[in-house]
Amino acid sequence: MASSAPRYAPAPENWGNLAATPRKGLETAFNVARDNLLAVLTTLRDVHGYQQLMEIAGVDYPDRPERFEIVYCLLSLTRNSRIRVHVTTDETTPVPSVTSLWPVAGWLEREVFDMYGVTFAGNADLRRILTDYGFEGHPQRKDFPLTGYVELRYSEAEKRVVYEPVSLAQDFRNFDFLMPWEGPEYRLPGDEKAQGEAPGAPSPIPAGGAAPTVPAIPGPGTPKVTEKPADTGAGAPAGKTAQADAAKPATAKAKSEVSKASGVPDPKPRRGGKKADGGDATA
Repeated sequence: MASSAPRYAPAPENWGNLAATPRKGLETAFNVARDNLLAVLTTLRDVHGYQQLMEIAGVDYPDRPERFEIVYCLLSLTRNSRIRVHVTTDETTPVPSVTSLWPVAGWLEREVFDMYGVTFAGNADLRRILTDYGFEGHPQRKDFPLTGYVELRYSEAEKRVVYEPVSLAQDFRNFDFLMPWEGPEYRLPGDEKAQGEAPGAPSPIPAGGAAPTVPAIPGPGTPKVTEKPADTGAGAPAGKTAQADAAKPATAKAKSEVSKASGVPDPKPRRGGKKADGGDATA
């Protein structure tokens, strides 16, 4: 299966006069200027056989003058290979839309716009696609807070979903990840076997110091035994009559219970007469 999976294209020098700069790395990729983007992608599709646009991804580098990098991932079914094209932009400069080459790019460009705020010139339906209506900001930007700005909940009083400023309870601010450098004060079972390691190692014990001793847990003490019947809580011993009844078979017990309840002696079998089916009864 690995041999049939799409691989990355050959070395960049085999691509002719593309208006692109090869990128270093194991995967074949190019840096392209915004003005040459449509021409390069058209050449890759029509000349080199990269028929499918698989994905448009965004990357945020806040320290760069053009902080956003848009990555186009192409797939060639005939060559069974992949290639990437990178283009950079900032918050205000739009990138040419490739919906004229691949109509599927409409939704992919909307995702990049929603997550990063990058605009695409020529996209006729550039609106949010992943976040809610009225959402402010772009979640995939590095300067966007992880908690966001607002939170929503269902209001039973107003019978609708309401938006409120984020307010995290204190219980959700302090996390215990059991990290050596940011862990709990208590020790876990088995830590007494750890050895001191250099700083930064996964052991919570400082280097050069002996492993701290963990106090032994006291045992259960003297086991409880039942040496006499009074220790069992069963009450006073039963009389001889009750012991004799307990030794009887189950059938004998049932008959005795019936005779006690009725108050009459057990009936004796007849010696004469006829059976219910008309036959003679025998002694």
